Amino acid sequence: MSAVDSTAAEHDRSTIRGIFHDYLVKVRGGDVGSLPAVMGLIALVVVFSILRPDTFTGPLNFANLIGQGAGIIVLAMGLVFVLLLGEIDLSAGYTGGTAAAMMGVVMTRQGWPFVPSLIVCLLTGTVIGLTIGLLVARLGVPSFVVTLAYFLGLQGVMLVIIGEGGTIPYRNDIALALSNKNMPVWLGWALLVVFLGGYAVVTWLSNSRRRARGLTSQPILLWALKLGALSVVSIAVVGYLSIERAVNPNITSIKGVPIVLALIVGLVVVLTFFLTKTAWGRHIYAVGGNAEAARRAGINVQMVRISAFMVCSTIAAFAGLLLASRTNSVSPNTGGDVTLLLAVGAAVIGGTSLFGGKGRAVDAVIGGLALAVINNGMVLLNQSAGRVFIITGLVLLVAASVDAISRRQATASGRA
Repeated sequence: MSAVDSTAAEHDRSTIRGIFHDYLVKVRGGDVGSLPAVMGLIALVVVFSILRPDTFTGPLNFANLIGQGAGIIVLAMGLVFVLLLGEIDLSAGYTGGTAAAMMGVVMTRQGWPFVPSLIVCLLTGTVIGLTIGLLVARLGVPSFVVTLAYFLGLQGVMLVIIGEGGTIPYRNDIALALSNKNMPVWLGWALLVVFLGGYAVVTWLSNSRRRARGLTSQPILLWALKLGALSVVSIAVVGYLSIERAVNPNITSIKGVPIVLALIVGLVVVLTFFLTKTAWGRHIYAVGGNAEAARRAGINVQMVRISAFMVCSTIAAFAGLLLASRTNSVSPNTGGDVTLLLAVGAAVIGGTSLFGGKGRAVDAVIGGLALAVINNGMVLLNQSAGRVFIITGLVLLVAASVDAISRRQATASGRA
């Protein structure tokens, strides 16, 4: 390509038409990303808003929806790391429950402060992930078998810690506030300014460095469009959550961004940084895309696998804390029932590939919100639990089918 042609192509990419064309080319090549999940989420919100405009669209229900889906969303974020490798962790739900039980023991029964108790919780998850990773990476036992064994074994551990039919109450104010309290309105707006400002600066500097090195970078117009869209959505969410949503505000005022939402956003930012801006994150994608090629390139495939399971279980421990905080206690069912299945579904529905090599932390948020909307909306329509499961299963099946089709298209177009 001549210098004139190159300049013309770059100029075309700097227009809305060129940006749209480039995106269509990516989609046709099988790189659909989270597009199906986002479109599905928008469609679900529109449908339930029409069917239940008096309840579904209310600020109180909107805030409750976030709280209901928080534990699943965080658990799904951890699962993204093992799914990126083409592996699975069936024990993540009970890992979270076991870690939450350990925290309950030291915090409630032993009277430890919140921070040391939180460290115990997270370390419990890290140790569980380490042992799973060693069995999978060092001994070569399939992750399905290893984590299925942990799925069964950790249920027993929880029964030993808690006792059959028993619970460990959470009485620490900080622990309870994580899933049940809201930030002051001014703090929500302040954090929004910091978030949007940080995003703008970081992405601008990243593009500038790539252009300075002669690498491909996104056009300034595309950067501005992304920043504008993110700003509009963020301002709308914070503004809506800042509205008074108490049934009787004269008795108790309920307004402000839920603390758990700020935790989720912060976790997405941190995990996205490690996946996209560090060598370790690039190694995760490389191993998930082609483990043998990654090994020949000098990547320590075993250590990458071990570390991915450790991260997954550590995040699962934090998810267990959020689940226990939501119910004010930890029981043998914390992290059990269909928690794991919904978390896997959230990651896949959001756009993380079951075949490895493709996925982001934000996928868990998008997929988790879609599942929360389905459950919340169906309940408001007075639908049975059976129908909720049927719809959820169909949505997951469609997402997995889209993943398989997009992967086939990517292979045919040479992108995979």
